[in-house]
Amino acid sequence: MRPENLLVPTPAGLCCPEGAFHIDPVRPVKRALITHAHSDHARAGHGAVLATAETLDLMRLRYGEGFAGTTQAVAYGERLTIDGTTVSFHPAGHVLGSAQIRVERNGLVIVASGDYKDVPDPTCAPFELVPCDVFISEATFGLPVFRHGDIATEIGKLMRSLALFPDRAHLVGAYSLGKAQRLIALLRAAGYDRPIFLHGAMEAITGYYAVRMDLGDLRAVRDGQKAEFAGAVVLCPPSALGDRWTRRFPDPIACFASGWMRIRARARQRGVELPLVVSDHCDWDGLTRVIPATGAREIWLTHGAEEALVHWCATRGLRAKPLHLVGYGDEEEVEVLEAATASSDQDASATDESAAGEPA
Repeated sequence: MRPENLLVPTPAGLCCPEGAFHIDPVRPVKRALITHAHSDHARAGHGAVLATAETLDLMRLRYGEGFAGTTQAVAYGERLTIDGTTVSFHPAGHVLGSAQIRVERNGLVIVASGDYKDVPDPTCAPFELVPCDVFISEATFGLPVFRHGDIATEIGKLMRSLALFPDRAHLVGAYSLGKAQRLIALLRAAGYDRPIFLHGAMEAITGYYAVRMDLGDLRAVRDGQKAEFAGAVVLCPPSALGDRWTRRFPDPIACFASGWMRIRARARQRGVELPLVVSDHCDWDGLTRVIPATGAREIWLTHGAEEALVHWCATRGLRAKPLHLVGYGDEEEVEVLEAATASSDQDASATDESAAGEPA
């Protein structure tokens, strides 16, 4: 079987005609296999959804109980046969519940990685290298300029700022699913034991994480007094950094945790005083480490700097091509998608807190 016949790019997303399913479809389909719960990959309205239990739970939190006709939880490593095609889910290391999807038919194996990273993250299962014939990789940070460096160094920058400015609130813009919880866990590991305050858009998902891992003392911003915020860490969606919501905090310092903060111009454009290079995606070194390690003879690339990685693969004797799939981040695009979800959450729970979007 040719790889192009097993998984086919369509306007709805990657489709397996033989198995009659789509992977991370951007339009409603009869059967969807979902890699993770970020809204550019996980959308409501499908007939049937297969995903890890955590991804299904997070989709319910974001979209409500009726987000799909039916749901099926799939454990990591569990093999399912769908109309003669074997599929299994394997840890992607991106966020809680994230998975790579292995698709096999007639001896041909394709792995659709979704979004992934191969560096340690205390809040999710570590990335698993899955041998395959064709590897479908994201290319979000697929340029040599994107080398994220040591995460401890970035957390150290925040810790030093907290010590230097004990009277100022540190407002940290972070993605509400995955990034915020990872930051909390990293701060706790670094010895920060003070209460961490959460914007309303962060509460439900962080609460879901908190019943599965110890994230320490977490408090809602709406329940705090201005004096309590002095020297405190406050997690919020990045668009809230420029909102009137920030007026409640004493002399706030705008921080932003994202792989895009490697580009200083982006920090300046957003008025970020303390950029933190923290990403839940592979950087250039991670991408060029994982891709050849899969043993794949062919690489398909999606959403990001695809052409740079196509060229890199060619210099290593690997066949590669961009899929040009539409509807996936680029983090700026994800931020727009997440804004709608955050706005709905806040309209229901806290009308005085700003609607927000999120980065990577």
